[in-house]
Amino acid sequence: MEFSRLRKFTALAGVASLALVAAGCSGGGDKAASADNPVTLTVTTFGTFGYDDLYAEYEKQNPGVTIEATNIDRGSNARTDAFTKLAAGSGLSDVTAIEEGWLGSIMEVSDQFVDLKEHGAEDIKGNWVDWKFKQGTDPNGRVIGYGTDIGPQALCFNGKLFEAAGLPSDREKVAELFGGKDGSWETYFKLGRQYKEATGKAWYDQSGFVWNSMVNQMDEGYYTKDGKLNVEGNKEMRAKFDMLASGTADGLSANQTQFDWGNGKAFVDGSFATHVCPAWMLGTIKGQLESAGGGPASGWDVADVFPGGASNWGGAFLSVPKTSKHPAEAAKLAAWLTAPEQQIKQSAAANNFPSTLEAQAKIVEAAKPNELFNNAPYGAIFESRAEGVIAQFKGPDDSVIQENVFGPALKMLDSGKGTADEAWNEAVKLLNDLVVNN
Repeated sequence: MEFSRLRKFTALAGVASLALVAAGCSGGGDKAASADNPVTLTVTTFGTFGYDDLYAEYEKQNPGVTIEATNIDRGSNARTDAFTKLAAGSGLSDVTAIEEGWLGSIMEVSDQFVDLKEHGAEDIKGNWVDWKFKQGTDPNGRVIGYGTDIGPQALCFNGKLFEAAGLPSDREKVAELFGGKDGSWETYFKLGRQYKEATGKAWYDQSGFVWNSMVNQMDEGYYTKDGKLNVEGNKEMRAKFDMLASGTADGLSANQTQFDWGNGKAFVDGSFATHVCPAWMLGTIKGQLESAGGGPASGWDVADVFPGGASNWGGAFLSVPKTSKHPAEAAKLAAWLTAPEQQIKQSAAANNFPSTLEAQAKIVEAAKPNELFNNAPYGAIFESRAEGVIAQFKGPDDSVIQENVFGPALKMLDSGKGTADEAWNEAVKLLNDLVVNN
C-alpha cells in the first residue's frame, strides 16, 4: 500500500512541478509590498478561524497589502480543495490552512510547500509548544506550516440537564464525578447509562466524535509510528469500538449529524447532555447555539476532565504553497497571524486554544470567563487539559479513515442498523476499498 501511495503522490508532485516551470512563477516578482507596490494575498481557512478582524488589522499595518480571504465550511472539504488544486498545479491560496487530521497526506507532498526556514522560522520556533512546531516540520527538516491552535480535550456538559437527572452541575464536582485525573471511558459510559435510565434521553450527540476522541488517545492510532496501517487485527482499537458500540446500543447516542445538529437545535432542546470538546469545539458550539437561538441560559458548561486522560484532537497550520507568486509576503503574513499577540485575539474570536506558549500563559493570566459556558475559566481549563498531551502520528489517510471508513460504520450503530461486529466489518471493508486497494 505504502509504495502505491508514494507513487501516486510522486506523480502528483511531478505534475505540480511541471506546472510551476510552465508558469515560470518560482517566486519571482516577490518584491516587498508597499503603497507603490500593492500586493494581493489570498488566504484559505476552514471552519471557525476568527481571522476577520486580524486581516483588517494587518492591511492597516501593511500599506499596499490586500487580503482576499476564503473560508471553507469544514476541514474535510478544505482537504479536497487543497488536493484538487495541488493536482492541478495551481489555485492554492498564498496562505493555505492545513488541518492536523490531513497533515500526514500533505507531508507526502511537502516539497510543494515553501520551507518557512527560508523566511525566519528558526528565529521564532521557540514561540510554539515543542510538539506543535515539530508537527509542521517534514521528514527532511523543512518547516512547512506555522501552528495556529491546538485541540486539548475537555468535557462539555449541560448543567441544567445534569440537575434534572439528579447529577451534580458544578463543574468541579462534575470533574470529580467523572473521575478527575483517573477519568475513564468506563466511567463515562456507566454515567451515561445512569442518565439514560433517569431521563430516557441520550448521553452524547453521535458516536463519531466519541470515537475520534478514543482513537486520538491511543499511543498509535490508525497508523503505527513508522507509518503502517494499524486497524485490522488491532485488539485495543477493537475493544474501544466494542465499548462504544455497547453504549450506543443502549441508547446513549442521539444519532445527530456531525457539524449540523439540526442547525443547532440539538444543543438547545435537550437531545443530549455531554459532548467531547477539543478547545476549538467551543467555537463550533457557539455558532450552533447562535443559529438555534440559544445562549448562556441553554446550560452548557465545560469541566476540567476527560475520559481516558489527556488527548488532543485537531488544530491547524498555515502554509505557503510554492505556487504563491508572493512567498515572502505570504510567509510574513502567516508568521504574523500565528504570533502570540494574534493568537490571543484569534482565541477570543474563535474560542480555540493557542499553540504558542506566551499566548497560552496570557490567556490563563487574564482568566477571562467564558460567558456562554457558564463563565467557565476557559484558559485555565484548557491549559490543564493540555498537560500530558503527546501528538499522535498521523498517516497519509488518517482523515479518510476517520470520516469515510469509520464514519459510515459508526452511523450504522447510531441508526440501529448494525451490530458491533457488522459495523466493524463494514469499516474493514471500506478500509480495503478506500485505502489499502485504492
